[in-house]
Amino acid sequence: MKDAETMPTVAAARGAVGEVARLSLKLGFTAFGGPAAHIAMLRDEVVNRRKWVTDEHFLDMLGATNLIPGPNSTEMVMHVGHVRAGWRGLVVGGLCFILPAALIVLALAWAYVQYGTTPTAEWLLYGIKPVIIAVVVQALWGLTKTAVKGVFLAAFGIAVLALYVAGFNEVLLLIGGGLFVMLVRNFRRLRASGVIVALLPLTNLAPLLTTPVQAATPVNLGQLFLIFLKIGAVLYGSGYVLLAFLQEDLVNRTGWLTNQQLLDAVAVGQFTPGPVLTTATFVGYVVGSWPGAVLATVGIFLPSFLFVAALNPLIPRLRASLWMGAFLAGVNVAAVSLMTGVTWTLGRAAIVDWPTAVLAITAAVLLIRFKVNSAWLVLGGGITGLLIYLVR
Repeated sequence: MKDAETMPTVAAARGAVGEVARLSLKLGFTAFGGPAAHIAMLRDEVVNRRKWVTDEHFLDMLGATNLIPGPNSTEMVMHVGHVRAGWRGLVVGGLCFILPAALIVLALAWAYVQYGTTPTAEWLLYGIKPVIIAVVVQALWGLTKTAVKGVFLAAFGIAVLALYVAGFNEVLLLIGGGLFVMLVRNFRRLRASGVIVALLPLTNLAPLLTTPVQAATPVNLGQLFLIFLKIGAVLYGSGYVLLAFLQEDLVNRTGWLTNQQLLDAVAVGQFTPGPVLTTATFVGYVVGSWPGAVLATVGIFLPSFLFVAALNPLIPRLRASLWMGAFLAGVNVAAVSLMTGVTWTLGRAAIVDWPTAVLAITAAVLLIRFKVNSAWLVLGGGITGLLIYLVR
């Protein structure tokens, strides 16, 4: 831990909230390519160009952001806003980064509901969906290499995947996974304190953790808000883990969404700039029109504002915590396992013939081998779908 005299001082002189707003709006309209690309663009702006923070401080904030749920790139914008202009900078920075993408996605959702069943739109999505599967697989590949370190975590991830396929609740798998790894890595300390004996009765709770598939229920806006609030409060690992939650809550449990609509929502969230979690805006509109879009967007992003506000002063301590590090390791591996299960299900819905198989494989090679921007690949997939439609 650094003492006060050695902490970075570049951002000691705070600027106006307007500075934060202008930078966040710029990124909100131009940040394509996913969280890693967003964070790289943010670093270039605030470390290299504006000198608001040092590289060391930026890395401190990035490390701490990985310890909390929510969209990492959005939370990094909030952290920088807080450093530069206090709590107002945090709020304004977050809003200005989220709103451009949310408004663009909202317009696309309206067009989707109005024209999504036309032959042209269907063929556009026919080409986009397999590319989205490749994008998710590429994110899954990178996250697996980062999260799964060692035989223990690999075996743990396989076990979580098996439990998810068996119908266990995804939130409990995430939180329970983090706690399990934390307990295993600190077993000696816990055994010495007698905590292990106290936890033994919990081993009989497994039958309560499964999630039954239910019949479709009428859309309830209050329930919709709570679903997205829950997701925003527990979403670790990547914006793509959102797939697992949406499938369980809105496809399997409530029946408000179909797998096809879920893939379409992810496609729109991937193609537009800003946070991938604006997929929630699209889903909210499809499920509950304008009120649904607003409630879903507010619900999924609200926890991030609260987490960042609480976390920012504690960054040095959290990064040094062995307990939180172990918890995060378990949560990240569980998140990768959930993504794997959902990707398999959605892949079967998107890759339906040889043209879609070729599109998926080509997109995967371009993403993994040649690092092509995913937004261009999604655009190319849509154009390919339209060309197939015109030829046929």
